[in-house]
Amino acid sequence: MYTEIVKIIEGGLVNDPKKVASYAKHLASKLIEDGNEKLGTKILNVLKNKKGLPVYQDKLFTAPVDNETRLNIANILTPPDIELNIKISDSIKSSIEEFVGIVNAKSKLNELGIEVNSSLLLYGPPGAGKTTIAKYIAKELDLPLITARFDSLISSLLGSTSKNIRKLFDYANDRPCILFLDEFDAIAKARNDSQEMGELKRVINSLLQNIDEFTQNNILIAATNHEELLDKAIWRRFEKVIEIGKPSTEEIADLIGLFLHEVETDFRNDEKKLKILSGEFNSLSHSEIKKIINSSVSKSIINNKNVVRFEYFLLEIFLYKNHNIKDVDKAVKYLNEHGVSQNAIKDTFDISLRQVRNILSPLL
Repeated sequence: MYTEIVKIIEGGLVNDPKKVASYAKHLASKLIEDGNEKLGTKILNVLKNKKGLPVYQDKLFTAPVDNETRLNIANILTPPDIELNIKISDSIKSSIEEFVGIVNAKSKLNELGIEVNSSLLLYGPPGAGKTTIAKYIAKELDLPLITARFDSLISSLLGSTSKNIRKLFDYANDRPCILFLDEFDAIAKARNDSQEMGELKRVINSLLQNIDEFTQNNILIAATNHEELLDKAIWRRFEKVIEIGKPSTEEIADLIGLFLHEVETDFRNDEKKLKILSGEFNSLSHSEIKKIINSSVSKSIINNKNVVRFEYFLLEIFLYKNHNIKDVDKAVKYLNEHGVSQNAIKDTFDISLRQVRNILSPLL
């Protein structure tokens, strides 16, 4: 709460009404959450009566740009625009809630002499849900998510990259928000990498300085698929580090139920079939599982099928793992090995029962 007050004073001193309004709105929300509804509502009413000051200022702000290309170096997503459909494991959810708790209790912790910064590093394989978790936290904290665009932030002129990094952090510092550095390894590689030039190492030094200054009063989340590439000094900058792995068998079953909760299937209550599907999804990421499920549902709708059938769902998994059907015999055997009847296989591939039996005959 003290952070918001300081930021409001800073905005007033430099005659920045947008910064004042943004942090005043955030202060009002915190006051209401803490039970001081009267004062919080009074602040919101002042903002409401002041024309031209909407709840989320970021929609009016022009995102910072790279001077060389004139491309935005950040994307802005406000809480009302964040739509989530996720299933988070209990262990990861507990860690996330702990981080959110640290952010909300930072002022009280500081009063007790406990110094914490609001920074989080997420690492794990692609598609595991790191970006989704950053959006989830933004939604939980009711703050805009400012995501760095490294395709435009990293300039062909490395000196400009340092300036862009500074510009991005200054931009995020001027409003209540979460700064999200996705694909963090793009600018945070180890400085002892013999392949990197001296100028790029200076870029990393600049990044470290900006992180140190920014996280004193602001919220930073970074995510990487390649944690082994990060500079050792990076890890010390983050208050909390969470590994986001691929889903377990139990989590996969939950994901299937989550993504298919509004779709009719012939296997929803069949534990044996669900176990087979969960096993076939094993080793795949959250995004891969969602992609396969969406594809299966889409094809069912296109083919005027009112029900997503088990054999078509299995076939979609086969197609994803093999990219396409180069060998129909292989696909037929795959379905048969996973419990699909010969009649169902016949209908799936639109071939005769005799053809199915001839393909499977060596297995019979």
